[in-house]
Amino acid sequence: MIGFILSKVARAVITLLVTVTLVFIFIRFSGDPAAALAPPDAPQAVIEQYRRALGLDQPIWVQYAGYLGRIAQGDFGYSIHSGRPSLEIFLDRLPATLRLGSAALVIALISGLILGSIAALNRGRPVDRLVMGFSVFAFAMPNFLFGLVMILVGSLVFNVYLGGQGATGSWTGLLAPALTLGLASMGSYARFTRSSLLETINKPFMLAAEARGIPYKRRLIRHALPNAAIPLVTLVGLSIGSLIAGSVVTEQVFAWPGVGQLLVRSVATRDIATVQFLVLAIAATMIVANLVVDMLYLVIDPRIRAR
Repeated sequence: MIGFILSKVARAVITLLVTVTLVFIFIRFSGDPAAALAPPDAPQAVIEQYRRALGLDQPIWVQYAGYLGRIAQGDFGYSIHSGRPSLEIFLDRLPATLRLGSAALVIALISGLILGSIAALNRGRPVDRLVMGFSVFAFAMPNFLFGLVMILVGSLVFNVYLGGQGATGSWTGLLAPALTLGLASMGSYARFTRSSLLETINKPFMLAAEARGIPYKRRLIRHALPNAAIPLVTLVGLSIGSLIAGSVVTEQVFAWPGVGQLLVRSVATRDIATVQFLVLAIAATMIVANLVVDMLYLVIDPRIRAR
């Protein structure tokens, strides 16, 4: 078991290092950072001053070593507009994004599990086809389009505006963006729950439990659902990172003051240090989420512990 944990941690560290390297390379290949930071009409001499100040006149391997050293020390750069550390700006926006992402995950997970279980227990019936049709719709619907529809319906029909920074202070204002963000995950959870539960119900150990006279509800709750949840844990772990990354569009639609909106504004204003750190933060979130999922396998799957 210790070897399993160490291998997963080592893989996560290597993946994070590769991500840091790719971000460093893409920032350099996307254009001259000094020219991006300098005013649009700045002469070449001013741009060269920016290059020397940023260390861009040094060899690429020296820049990369310094970049890794600063990250190891917790120095992720400073915003060119406010002069504040990028980490500090990120932490100011993080609570709003976590609140939105957590609400979206809870809505998607609970709704997906319920809908998927209903579809599995009514296989081939109209309710099964209805749930699967809704799942395809939820997965295929672009979240920005669904969000705009919700804003229009709320404004024109219910005379309630569902966007803006004021919405962050109320749970009713949180519901619309959370539902928009979690819609695609809801459809995925429903389909995955249905297929996993149907596969588990037909396993030999379920037939053996039925032969021993174990009641149907007990077989379903004590045996089928825990085993069906094992592959679903992987999907939840992957969707956590997707919810953080997908919040970029949703936060723009609803004017939600979170990390996603900060990323869009930083790109628009050429705030390279902030963009660089936000990309790393989103990537690190997905890597850590997958590492946590691997650790949860040890808890919910005794076969891994046995190996």
